Amino acid sequence: MKHSFEPDDTGLAPDDLHTHTARLRVDLNCDLGEGCGAYSFGQDEALLGLVSSANIACGFHAGDPHTMRAAVISCIEHNVAIGAHPGLPDPLGFGRREMAVTPEEVYDFVVYQTGALQAIVHAQGGKLRHVKPHGALYHMANRQEDIAQAIVKAVNDIGPGIALFAQAGSLFLNAAEAAGLQAVSETFADRRYMPDGSLMPRSHAGALLSKEEAVRQACMLAESGKVVDASGGILAVRADTICVHGDGAEAVELAVSIRQAFGERGIRLFPPTVNG
Repeated sequence: MKHSFEPDDTGLAPDDLHTHTARLRVDLNCDLGEGCGAYSFGQDEALLGLVSSANIACGFHAGDPHTMRAAVISCIEHNVAIGAHPGLPDPLGFGRREMAVTPEEVYDFVVYQTGALQAIVHAQGGKLRHVKPHGALYHMANRQEDIAQAIVKAVNDIGPGIALFAQAGSLFLNAAEAAGLQAVSETFADRRYMPDGSLMPRSHAGALLSKEEAVRQACMLAESGKVVDASGGILAVRADTICVHGDGAEAVELAVSIRQAFGERGIRLFPPTVNG
């Protein structure tokens, strides 16, 4: 199943979600290319028919040159916006374990991985549209100013016209905006939120929502920019893009259910507009 993201008759920018209520639009993203060598991981082809943006693993936590190229080609074929998904150099821990790294090392990690994917995208005639750090690196940037600034500087130095996905309400998102980057505020369909806006750690029971809960949360995010947090309160979050994790057993089933629910509510998918 393929989807195109053509402009409609409203004349609005594709990511203008908040000023038009008759026809809501939002980005739905997932992580791709997280296999390596002879080992495949996730359900990339099925997910590409359901999302508008993809984050491709760049070789440190997962992926290799061959999986990267294959993922890029598939994204272009499905008209899905391409993003780099750089992580920490920890394939054994799938990039989900924090490491004692310096801001200089983080800068080099992001430039190295993103530059590699950018070259592959260019060779295939596509365009790299965004960067979204993976796993522990993403969460470290949410809390540590120096790590956030290192990633922001790396994306700025790579070149114009690349957006940065960062968690809604985070220090990381604020750093990207302050630096003049196109900052895309990311939310999560299948993760439970704490009252302070952080995600409940995966090690806690209930951190991952059921399919039914995730569909409800995705619709609530798209329609109102709100979620029900772990305490039962209502939390306001800016939902420019909604992530559906591609590494779960029910990832495709969840994405299908979200797309169906979006269709019933008149919510359309568009990748965020990127200048340059």
